[in-house]
Amino acid sequence: MPEGHTLHRLARRQQRFFGGQRVRVTSPQGRFSPEAGRLDGLVFRRAEAWGKHLIHRYTSDRLGPIDGGLMVHVHLGIYGAFSEEPTPMAPPVGQVRMRIEGSEVGTDLRGPAACELYTPADLDALVARLGPDPLRSDADPERAWRTISTSRRAIGALLMDQKVLAGVGNVYRAEVLFRAGIDPHRPGTTISRAEFDDLWADLLFLMPIGVRRGKMHVIRPDDDHGAPSYAADRPRTYVYRRAGEACRVCGNPIAAQEMESRNLFWCPTCQA
Repeated sequence: MPEGHTLHRLARRQQRFFGGQRVRVTSPQGRFSPEAGRLDGLVFRRAEAWGKHLIHRYTSDRLGPIDGGLMVHVHLGIYGAFSEEPTPMAPPVGQVRMRIEGSEVGTDLRGPAACELYTPADLDALVARLGPDPLRSDADPERAWRTISTSRRAIGALLMDQKVLAGVGNVYRAEVLFRAGIDPHRPGTTISRAEFDDLWADLLFLMPIGVRRGKMHVIRPDDDHGAPSYAADRPRTYVYRRAGEACRVCGNPIAAQEMESRNLFWCPTCQA
């Protein structure tokens, strides 16, 4: 499932491609046809992200207030993806849930977990149940700290809970805990305020890099050597998907297990 930086990068691209334009919206697959009919011909005013959720805002004109217009909520889930091509676009291929066509670029959405019209109340309810998103300027880390500092759940599970921190997924979870030297099994109540502040600051540092480059970069320069990445098109990681391999720092084997049904990776030596 894409982590938060992917959705923020998508929002920026789509804002650049469609912002301020009157767009054509269709649903070649048909599952979104009634909703697309209401959006077709409106002005695409803004794309923005909250964690792993993408919001498109539409209005009837370019100058009116953005709030109060129609919105689309997209959650890519495991299989969802956008593809882009110049306009005029070729006939759709596969199950295209939503197609947006601007003056120069169009995009097709396939396989999302959610693609639905939203009201302002729907968006308020979504934001209320999400934790702070480190990639948003309005994020309040105190909300996450209050939850973590009073919870007996493992910090490795808390960082993956979107109600605690929005946008953090398995890779960022594993890597920031390694960079902080924190055992992922420690209960939230044992995490000091200084440790939390360091985790939050590291997310503020790492996640914007993912937005800018389109890929996660988590290795410090002095450690960016040795064994290749777990996949040819991915940068190196410290522990993620490196079970049994030598730690890039101490040389001991990386451990792995399931934590709340998700794969967890850590170094038992560096994160003692």
